[in-house]
Amino acid sequence: MDEKKNTPLVEVQHLKEYFNVNVGGFRTKPLKAVDDVSFTIKRGETLGLVGESGCGKTTVGRTLLHLYKPTGGKIIYDGKPLETKADIKEFRKKATMVFQDPYSSLNPRMTVSDIIGEPLDIHKMYPDKAARMERILELMGHVGLNSEHASRYAHEFSGGQRQRIGIARALAVNPEFIVCDEPVSALDVSIQAQVINMLDELQDKLGLTYLFIAHDLLVVRHISDRIAVMYLGKMVELADAGEIYDHPLHPYSRSLLSAVPVPDPKIARANKRIVLSGDIPSPLNAPSGCPFRTRCPYATEQCAASMPPFEEVEKGHFVACHRVKEIG
Repeated sequence: MDEKKNTPLVEVQHLKEYFNVNVGGFRTKPLKAVDDVSFTIKRGETLGLVGESGCGKTTVGRTLLHLYKPTGGKIIYDGKPLETKADIKEFRKKATMVFQDPYSSLNPRMTVSDIIGEPLDIHKMYPDKAARMERILELMGHVGLNSEHASRYAHEFSGGQRQRIGIARALAVNPEFIVCDEPVSALDVSIQAQVINMLDELQDKLGLTYLFIAHDLLVVRHISDRIAVMYLGKMVELADAGEIYDHPLHPYSRSLLSAVPVPDPKIARANKRIVLSGDIPSPLNAPSGCPFRTRCPYATEQCAASMPPFEEVEKGHFVACHRVKEIG
């Protein structure tokens, strides 16, 4: 069992997702939302994916589940590449998603039991209505909802309760892997803690594996085993959660982590905030070479000439930076 736990459940190799954008005069240009991203997620692990808004985090999650058709690269699930429609259909019984906005991701015309039961109907998982309803009530119990909530509509619930409905729907097909796309960013801080703790408990209870996408670095640290940092469609750093917080190597990761608020005023005063100059370039007109070079204080001509390889510089610590050894 331990050997199985250490094997990757999800492998992403050189994933690309480009969208053609109209630039006028019947011409289109590719917007490189995800550009050559590779990572693995072990069985039972939570991989946190962080970065500024617009860096391609959500697109990675959606492309991984084939909600967008990948432009290039390979997605391997449990040792099997996803290539045919049959592979993807089978994969969708094992992999689901919790969406960011609990207001727009639930159909206002459906009752809670219909929302949670929809995946069961699509995959024809229960022979009769009694077994289906029993499963729906079981799922509601998992996420802390009462049985009398089943006949209500989504607009009758608070944001936190709506997100619980979304999580119950994601659990309906008894998945092994869940993409959590900023599942708490639309919720109050007190409710965020409840939902995060519930996701933690469900992982232990049901043996789930998560890709946890967020921009709140404190939330990511609490729930993740490893953390990956993205910038402008590229993966720039990947390491264990503790390692990336205590010893970030990429200049962008350092800047990102310097912005995390610290509850101790003495430590907060001693911490130096690394403020980046300039704005994030448009992914339509990304800089040559390293995408971060236009804002990086260590950038050289080599950074403009070529994209640094995403390589392991210490055990389990991957970085894409030409000068990582000099600035580390």
